[in-house]
Amino acid sequence: MQTLSTLGSNKSLLRLVSAFAAGASTALSFAPYGIWIIYPLALGLSLLLAKNLSPKQAFNHWLSFGFGSFVFGISWVHVSIDTFGGMPLIVSMSLMALLALYLALYPALAGYLMARLTNHKNTRIGKLSNLALFPALWVLTEWLRGWVMTGFPWLWAGYSQTQGPLSALASVIGALGLSFLIALVAASLAYACARPKSLSHLSPSIMILAVLAVCTWLTPKLEQVTPSGETVKVALVQGNIAQSMKWQPDALWPTMLKYMDLTRNNFDADIIIWPEAAIPAPESMVGDFLANANKVANLNDSAIITGIISHRQDEFYNSLIVLGNSNAKQQDSGDYLVARHFADANAETDATKGRNEFRKHHLLPIGEFVPFGDLLRPIAPLFNLPMSSFTRGNYLQPNLNAVGYQISPAICYEIVFPEQVRANVNDDTDMLLTVSNDAWFGSSNGPLQHMEIAQMRAIEMGRPLLRGTNNGVTAVVDHHGVIQAKLPQFETGVLRAEVVLVTGQTWFQRIGQAPLLWLCGLLVFAAALIRRQQSIVTTPL
Repeated sequence: MQTLSTLGSNKSLLRLVSAFAAGASTALSFAPYGIWIIYPLALGLSLLLAKNLSPKQAFNHWLSFGFGSFVFGISWVHVSIDTFGGMPLIVSMSLMALLALYLALYPALAGYLMARLTNHKNTRIGKLSNLALFPALWVLTEWLRGWVMTGFPWLWAGYSQTQGPLSALASVIGALGLSFLIALVAASLAYACARPKSLSHLSPSIMILAVLAVCTWLTPKLEQVTPSGETVKVALVQGNIAQSMKWQPDALWPTMLKYMDLTRNNFDADIIIWPEAAIPAPESMVGDFLANANKVANLNDSAIITGIISHRQDEFYNSLIVLGNSNAKQQDSGDYLVARHFADANAETDATKGRNEFRKHHLLPIGEFVPFGDLLRPIAPLFNLPMSSFTRGNYLQPNLNAVGYQISPAICYEIVFPEQVRANVNDDTDMLLTVSNDAWFGSSNGPLQHMEIAQMRAIEMGRPLLRGTNNGVTAVVDHHGVIQAKLPQFETGVLRAEVVLVTGQTWFQRIGQAPLLWLCGLLVFAAALIRRQQSIVTTPL
């Protein structure tokens, strides 16, 4: 008996280690590696290993898978905690492990629910769990992870397809829809491998892959987003300001002058982009500089969009403002500056309220606001990062207007939330814009994954995207999510490009995630009903 118990324990441990390794391998599906095939294979293998597990065993199995996935996939978070958080190495590593463990709870929940709702003695239920229930649970728990406690939707399975063969389908079903398809392919592969000698078990996989191939081929041909024939000249300035210097008072004017010097020879561009917090000070402190930049842009019939700290009464916002020409190419008198910067900085009047400004809505926990700040701030420098007390902007805001072009912005972390981006895109939107300062994450994979996510937003919205950053990745992306031009990381430079504008709407821009989430909810509800009926039938009187 002891030998059998030992064998069982060793088998369980081996299964958990295998699940962890499978989860860890999924990091290779995302930037910078982009080996997209790994994700469905790793997910399929984990499904196969989880066959016939009890709910408790399934929870531990998928917790191990998720922990492997996140501890490797978002290891870049440790860079900011260790380098800028002022924490001892053992503490920063522990915090990183706790974050990965928390995120792993979501795939663990999916696995637990699947085990609870699956009856392996019933063929129909088994098919439902493998080919419909699992993808539905996977998508719902990914969505939940992107919502609970402000959300962390990083490493959704669908992002592995940003440069994969299914990417075009994101214009219809979005990144979460791609997650559903990847989980569906994984489930069909696990189903086929469960009985390799049975040819009938291959038919679902063959059918699913065939339908996906047809849809992938057909989607671009039915595309309703087409080039308008108009182009816009843009210049994106990458200042490459060291993070250790960025918030130092003595570095303020050298930083601003560096951006102006880099811009000076690029005023022939229609729109010039400076990154997030390129001006690391409240507007009221740098009014003279802004007035001069506004005047120079006006004289050159161009516009500068810059990140800045805007200040109204006792509230600070992580913002974007437009200097120079707004409605058209014309040399105006700079009414924008008169209205905003030479009025009372503590008073928000009708003239200053919402005038061509975007205020970041989705703030980054710890980095931009600290929950329970009075309790946590005295504990460690991590909770006292520069500008970690921002006020949240509105969820819906008007597009920025630059030389007559409508630009829908997202600051840094906001670009990872597809529904927020979608809510702020309208029929008149010409381009998407995201600005960031990823210097917090050094030379890790974080900035590259961030770029990959931004590319997915371009596909979903069917709009070209500009991404301006402090030290990379600064890039111009077309409406298919393909990078047209980019600057090397960790170098000072200016990216010049002509952006091709488009007309039309994608299906995802019209319908968003709601139909997919309703479908997944109905599939889970149907599985629960069938499981309940089965339990009633098999329960003796």
